[in-house]
Formats: sequence, structure tokens, C-alpha cells
Amino acid sequence: MRYHGQSKAAQWLSCCSLAALAISGLAAPASAQSRNESGAFTLEEIVVTAQKREQSLQDVPSSVAAIGGEKLDILNSAGSDIRFLSGRIPSLTIESSFGRTFPRFYIRGLGNTDFDLNASQPVSLIYDEIVMENPILKGMPAFDLERVEVLRGPQGTLFGRNTPAGIVKLESKKPTHEFDAYGKFTYGRFDTIEFEGAVGGSLIEDVLAIRTSVKHQHRDDFITNEAPGLLGNRDEIGGYDDFAGRVQLLYTPTDRFSALLNFHARSLDGTSRVFQANIINPGVGGLVDDFDRRSVTQDGQNEQELDQRGLTAKLEYALDKFTITSITGFEHGEVFSVGDVDGGFGGVFEGVPSTPGFIPFNAETADAVPGLDQWTQELRLSSNDLGMIDFQAGFFYFDEDLKIESTNFNSVANNAPNGFASQRQKSESWAIFGNVNIEVTPDLIVEGGVRYTEDDKDFTATRTVSPLGLGGIGPLEASPSDEVLSWDVSATYTINDDVSVYTRAAKGFRAPSVQGRLLFGDEVTVADTEEIFSVEAGIKTELLDNRMRVNLSAYVADMDGQQLTAVGGDANFNRLVNAADTNLSGVEMDLEWAVTNNLFVTAGASYNFTRINDPDLRTLPCGGGCTITDPIIDGFVQLDNNRLPQAPRWIANATARYGVPVGAVGEVYAYTDWAFTSEKNFFLFESPEFTSGRELIGGLRVGYNHDDRLDFALFGRNITDETELKGGIDFNNLTGFVNEPPIWGIEISAKF
Repeated sequence: MRYHGQSKAAQWLSCCSLAALAISGLAAPASAQSRNESGAFTLEEIVVTAQKREQSLQDVPSSVAAIGGEKLDILNSAGSDIRFLSGRIPSLTIESSFGRTFPRFYIRGLGNTDFDLNASQPVSLIYDEIVMENPILKGMPAFDLERVEVLRGPQGTLFGRNTPAGIVKLESKKPTHEFDAYGKFTYGRFDTIEFEGAVGGSLIEDVLAIRTSVKHQHRDDFITNEAPGLLGNRDEIGGYDDFAGRVQLLYTPTDRFSALLNFHARSLDGTSRVFQANIINPGVGGLVDDFDRRSVTQDGQNEQELDQRGLTAKLEYALDKFTITSITGFEHGEVFSVGDVDGGFGGVFEGVPSTPGFIPFNAETADAVPGLDQWTQELRLSSNDLGMIDFQAGFFYFDEDLKIESTNFNSVANNAPNGFASQRQKSESWAIFGNVNIEVTPDLIVEGGVRYTEDDKDFTATRTVSPLGLGGIGPLEASPSDEVLSWDVSATYTINDDVSVYTRAAKGFRAPSVQGRLLFGDEVTVADTEEIFSVEAGIKTELLDNRMRVNLSAYVADMDGQQLTAVGGDANFNRLVNAADTNLSGVEMDLEWAVTNNLFVTAGASYNFTRINDPDLRTLPCGGGCTITDPIIDGFVQLDNNRLPQAPRWIANATARYGVPVGAVGEVYAYTDWAFTSEKNFFLFESPEFTSGRELIGGLRVGYNHDDRLDFALFGRNITDETELKGGIDFNNLTGFVNEPPIWGIEISAKF
């Protein structure tokens, strides 16, 4: 199924773009430093909403990291999508086998490698206080943001289901009655073009304010297909046009009541992830010597379209001692994505010579979501400065209706469709929760909360035609449900004005999941609820007269019934399983340091250990001719004692900014950023072919800033031309895909 014509989202975004272009330019981002009374630079306070109320990052009794200001703007540049955060915050990685859609998040090694459009994840993405449940919603571009917060560890009390690993939380800039506008234009390699801008201010003084934000990203196709001219395929691939926009209205008729409306939309037209056949060295792993990221030989199609839009209404009414909050959200999404999964040309078993290397049979698959509708509602009562005790209590409701269509094409027969299957899932969940904060003494704060959740799913899958000649099947049905109690308790002790320590214990969970991708199989599998118990301790410090901030945390966790996805094999079929027990432990560090008035550095690091403990857990061996290093008994790979997939032990990052004043209000500056991740497995089994090497990605920016209003910069991303496997396809050959290529260019920005 295909979608044609300009979407409503695209039309709306075009109007927003013209409006913003007419009255805005681009902001020189705010610094993470400010001057004290003596004129020396000190660190600014970081305010977060990790506990659904504004508070200093240093006061949150859990492991939380935040990125904002200049650092966020620089990392999120040069045409990047939400994956720009990967490795830039300790314990966080992000990858995707779909490209700019369907990002898969991992925190502390916990995630889900499943590529099915119905896959659930143990990391929740919350954008402007609305959970983006389905993976196609999680790729919404990051633009005009106040900050990004990463909450590491279970968040089951205040945020509920599907947060056993943690949360990635994006907060956009909100309307105010002060006029401000900014715009940013970027041009780089491969005709990479990016415009981001926003304008806001008062429509009715002190009563109605507006903020309009837009982002447009474009890149030309830069990968040449050496097998052009076939029906349906393209001569060049790799490019995209990605539009996103947001309009917010803030209505404040009285001092007690406020209403914030948020309409947002996205329209993406481009190509999906580019798979390349036989690029992995057999037996040893790593890329083959003649690998060329800019050349493929493919007979299949490669296209991707996505439309997404949503509306949020946040209403607040302040009483003398309490505040009542209502947050209503609606999200709608549609996506179509088709790719050449075998990554090459032909199929030997089908009588067509293959290249590059041996490809037994062709594989070309399209996945579509013709309709996704999500409703959420939260009602919350919170206290206002009651003294020694503060609390929050509330109700949450979630409803989702998801339709999926999967089509297989025969690449050696002019891309004729030869397989079709469909899925439909209706999900409903509700919860009640409460949290209390008690100031036992001025230096000791104890906090605790509990949440009760009920979760229900109704799932149906049908296959009309099978590319494997298996015939039709279905409808097959599953209706898992569960009731779960999650909780957390913490204590914070303030040693002095600069140092505090905390400890936290928490239980979180992921609701039951269903996998019914019937295109290549005859089975619907269900994974039961997974539960995690985590204990964490940390220290938060502000040192050197508030010129250095260092936060450290350590944790141990045990997961019962972890939901895992056995991916691939000869039939390219996904199957859900529950592991008996999974052990996790690790440490994390976040640092900011104003070394001098001219030099500012940040650094972060994490070590995350993961291990599966289940002597009965097993899966089929790989279907692509890889070398399994795990024990194989009766034809099944034994997974006991393996580490989790896509879970690097080490993550480290660093940035440094050096500025030299020019005249009274000018500055010449240089900014560099680096992110390191250690080796990781792609799948549940261990194999040298499906293991990534160490990855070190760097960026550099040199520019001139005038009065924090005008900025001109030269930039480079992936400046060392690092080329590393990001994932593989366990199917019929050693197919893989790699990281983003080097991008360099110029950026001009202004604000008003």
C-alpha cells in the first residue's frame, strides 16, 4: 500500500515555514555558564521536570542527565535525527534499521532489537509531557527545545508502564508574552540543507501568547545504485526531505488558570535504511576491504514516507495549597517503508546470478502503518508548598489503535508483490498513582510512591499470501492482560551546600507484548510482563566555587522475565521470549567544568554490565552463514550467560569550547565533541560477524559570535571519517548497514 499526494501535515508545515521565515532568523544558543558578582564564570542551575515538577537537577534523587543550550544545538545539527543523542549521554544508545523512522532506544543496556512496527520498548520517549508509545512516533525531530532529559533506571511510579530502563524526555520552548524569534540556516556536504526557526510573543497582552516553530531538513541522494533502470528501483538513494512544525498557544485569563495548546506535525519523504550485501568479513567480522558506503548494486525498491500529527491540551488550575493539572494528548501516524533487505542483486536459487557475493534468494519487504491513533489522558493533583510534606496523586489513561500491513516483493520479477500480511492491535491501559516527599530534617528528605496499572491488548493477525508458498493463515488472535504494582522509595542527605548523596530503590515493568509478523511465519508469540528491581546510590556535587559539577551514580538491578526478541534466522521471523533472569550493574558519571573564563568542558562515562541467566533459553542459529561462538545443542543456540544485544559495556563522551573575545561584544570560538562506544552484539547469540567494533565519532565547529545575536560557523560531523557497522540482517547473507558519513558545511544564525 502506498500513500500519494501532499499530506495535511506537509501543507500545514509549509504555511508555518513561510510565517517563520517572514519574521525570524536564528538564535545563538544560550551558554551553560553565567558570571557571578566578581565577573568569573560559574555554572548555571539546571532545572528539570524529571519528577513532574520543576526542580534543580542536583535535587533529584535518581540518575538524571540533561542537555540544553549550545551543546544541544551543536549536537543536533547537520541534518541529524533523534539518533544524535546516542552515546552523548552516559548509558544511552539509539539505533535503527529503518533510518530516520523507528528509532530503538537503550538505557543501561536495556532495549528491544525487534524491527516489527508493533514492537514495544522498555525505554519511553516523552515529548512535551505526552508518551510516544509506538516506535514510528519516537522519531519526531528535536527542534526549538528547552532541554533533553534522560532518566536512567525504572520510572514506574510517576510515568508508569514500559519504563523499566528509563525515559528520554524532550521539552520544547513554551510561549511567553515577551517577543523573541530566531532562525538558523545550514548548508553542507551532499546538499544537506537545514532550516530551523521560531517566533513567539503576545497576541493579547497578559492573556494569550503564541509560539510557532519549524524545522526543515534536506539531503540529496548520495549513494549510487550500480543496477539502475529496473522497474521500481532507483538510480540513487540515501536522501530525504523532513519537515516538522509546532504551534503553541498559551491562554492565561486569570492568575490561577492556564491552558496550553500544542499542535505538532511531521512529514518525511525519503529513502529507508540502506542495507548492503556481504559487507562483513566471514569468520572474523568487520567490514570487507573493498567496502564502499556510497555504492550499492540492488534490484529492489527503497522508499519511505511518514506523516505524523498530534494535539495536546494542558490545563492547570491553581488553588491556594494545590494545583489541578489535566493533560490530554492525541497522536496520529502513517508510514510506508520499503527496502532491499538482501542488500544486493539477484538470487542464485531463483536462477539469477547474484552480486555482490552469494545471495541465495532475493528479499524485498515493505511495512506500512495505514493508521495509528493514540489517546492519553492524565489528571493530577499536586501540593503547593505545604511545608514538610509535598505530594502528587493522579490518574492516567492510554488508548491505542494500530494497523500494520506487510508486503513482500519479488525483486527478480520486476518487483511484483508475492506476499501480504496484516496486523491490528487495540491497547488500553489505566493507572492510579501517588508520590509523597517528606522533609524529615532540613538535611534529610525521604520520598516514596506507588502506582497500580491495568493493561489489556487485543491482537489479530492474518496472512493472505506467503512468499514462501505457505498459503494463507488466520486470523490468529491474542489478548494478553495484566495488573501490576510499581513503586519507588528514595532518601537524599545534604552534606553541605555543595554536596549531597542519595539512594533509591525502584520496581518497574513492561506490559505484555505481542509479536505476529506472519509474512514469513505461522505463529503469534506473546511475552509476559517483565519486571525489574533496581537499587541505586549516587553523589551530586558542585565544586570550585560552582565552576565544576560532578554527579556519580552506581546501580545493581535484577530483571524477572525480560522480554527478548529472537530475530532473523532462515525465515526472517521474529519470536518473543521471556528470559528467566537478567542481571545488570553499572556506574555513571556526568561532569561540567568552567575551567577558565574562556574554556568550558563537559564529560560523561558509563559502564554497564548485562548478563542473561537462563539455561533453558535458546534460539535458532543465524541464517546468513555467520560463525556462532555459543554452544549449539540439538540445533539450537544456548543463550545462558550471554550479554544483551546492542548493549556496549563502555560509553564515554566529551566536549570542549574555547572562546576568545573580539572587540566589545564579539567572540571567536572553537567547539569539539566526541562520543565513544565499545563493542556490542547485534543479536542474542554471539558471533564475530554480527558484532560491532569500537566507535569514536567526533565533531568540530569554528565560528564567530556577535553579541549573542549573530553567529557564523564552519562545522564538521564525523570528522575522522569513521566507518563502522551499526547493525546486521540475520537472513540469507552477511548483510549490514553503517553509520552516517562525514558532513561538513556552514551555519548562519540570528536571533531577535
